[in-house]
Amino acid sequence: MGISRRALFGLATGAIASAVTLRLTGNAVASPALVGLKQLNVRTLSFDCTNAGEQLRNATYWVEGNYVPEVLADINHALRDWRANEIHPIERSLLDLLFQLGKSLDTDCRFELTCGYRSPHTNAMLHALDPEVARNSLHMKGQAADITLPGRPLRKLHDAALAMQLGGVGYYPDDNFIHVDVGRVRRWQG
Repeated sequence: MGISRRALFGLATGAIASAVTLRLTGNAVASPALVGLKQLNVRTLSFDCTNAGEQLRNATYWVEGNYVPEVLADINHALRDWRANEIHPIERSLLDLLFQLGKSLDTDCRFELTCGYRSPHTNAMLHALDPEVARNSLHMKGQAADITLPGRPLRKLHDAALAMQLGGVGYYPDDNFIHVDVGRVRRWQG
């Protein structure tokens, strides 16, 4: 019976999480707030890609200080330009920003994605329809995402992203998403 590297990786990740959980639950002074990034030493994201009608669940993209190339490829595919079916590498720092944002709101980091990567052609088309779409959008570099977080009010998600001070944050309440990117720190409302 063969087992794929991905399945083996999933088993290893589960074993690490189980071992850490057992260690923490055996420690009478362990606080639930301490169970997080440093204790588990893994980072996992999930995406409901609303426009593409696809889902990516439990993508553990970082383990023990290392990014996982196969999972990053899955994330690149999930966050692709769905209009052009074009894939581009998503900046790792954007994934880390999303993970930190989800954890700051005490969630399992399952985001609804409106837009991840956007090809130059798609961006030009959107800019022609709406001049407020940036000509040089960071979406074209895989450095931005338009998201919501189920179970959390949009305003709370927006406020948490602003508090992180890790890049640009746009608030689009009429379209029900926020924009986050890893460019310079700035804010706006659409």
